[in-house]
Amino acid sequence: MDVTATSSATTTAQTTAAQSTNVLSGDFEMFLQMLTVQMQNQDPLNPVDSTDYATQLATFSGVEQAVLTNDLLKSLSSQLTSGGLADMAAWVGKEARVAAPGYFDGEPITLAPNPAVLADAAEIVVRNDLGVVVQRFDVPISAEPVEWAGVDTGGYPFPEGMYSFELVSSLEGEVLTEDTVEIYATVTEVRAQDGETILILDGGSAVATSQVSALRDPSV
Repeated sequence: MDVTATSSATTTAQTTAAQSTNVLSGDFEMFLQMLTVQMQNQDPLNPVDSTDYATQLATFSGVEQAVLTNDLLKSLSSQLTSGGLADMAAWVGKEARVAAPGYFDGEPITLAPNPAVLADAAEIVVRNDLGVVVQRFDVPISAEPVEWAGVDTGGYPFPEGMYSFELVSSLEGEVLTEDTVEIYATVTEVRAQDGETILILDGGSAVATSQVSALRDPSV
């Protein structure tokens, strides 16, 4: 198990902010020099209005503050992401409930079907990583978890790999809904990616933390 480290995120953001500050400082000094030259070379008979200078200074100051504020927000975002990863480290080794394919390695996969309220029959359709249907089986009209043993009608196990599960709810033979079945999968890694905290599950599938509807200990 592994937790991707981002301890350098804050340092990098701070370095970037410092570099931006130095650039702005140099630009501001150049701006003042240009303004001084402009004042020295203005037409004495038609001097530039003082309010124009004030406007130029205010405009530059506004841009300067906007850039510095943006750098500060980036730095804070990096710190929050890094802190979030530290908090999420406790999820590694837990079982997350997500609507995603599950990895079958010979051990049963726990499914969490949720049949339609009006349904009088429910069936789970199992597909392999190629999308081919490999099994169908009925489940009770209940939200209680069920175990998929991963064996065919002859008792032989299916090949190791990723399998997806779909729940078909019916009423008097008519299909009401077709929904992706949530599964319980072990969290093996936590990553910071594109501003999001991503969970890597056994088998290598990746899901956002927002996709997790429940978390439990593997012993449950």
